[in-house]
Amino acid sequence: MIRKLDNSNEQVADQIFTIFQNSYKIEAQLIGVLDFPPLSRSAKDIKISKTLFYGFSENECLAAVIEIVIEDNLLDINSLTVDPKYFRKGIAGILIRYILDTFDFKEALVETAVVNMPAINLYKKYGFVEFKRWTPSHGIKKIAMSLKSVR
Repeated sequence: MIRKLDNSNEQVADQIFTIFQNSYKIEAQLIGVLDFPPLSRSAKDIKISKTLFYGFSENECLAAVIEIVIEDNLLDINSLTVDPKYFRKGIAGILIRYILDTFDFKEALVETAVVNMPAINLYKKYGFVEFKRWTPSHGIKKIAMSLKSVR
């Protein structure tokens, strides 16, 4: 089941934080870095965030979270995390499809590490295409992908 999450609620922010930590630790290992910026985000940061959070629950347990911003017909996927206990069940794809089907946008954007092939392949499956590569100050090479709306 997918539902909008009230990240201003401390308990909900803590649940989102836990999913982020569990998932991003695995991603940091995949990328091969010890200092991974998303891991420094606190539950308090999540609680005060103005972004939108949607969660996928299985058996009333939060299994995955997608974080988005919608502004000027631009849909920006800020994060998509699945708790490792729920890996390989297609949940990330379900959340992507939900967001793409629910919101009106002209273009959707997402960024990830160049070496994060599972994420890149997942976004390609939904029609995202690469448009940029760069290395930010933290040193992790990134890729940006976009999807033009067909509506």
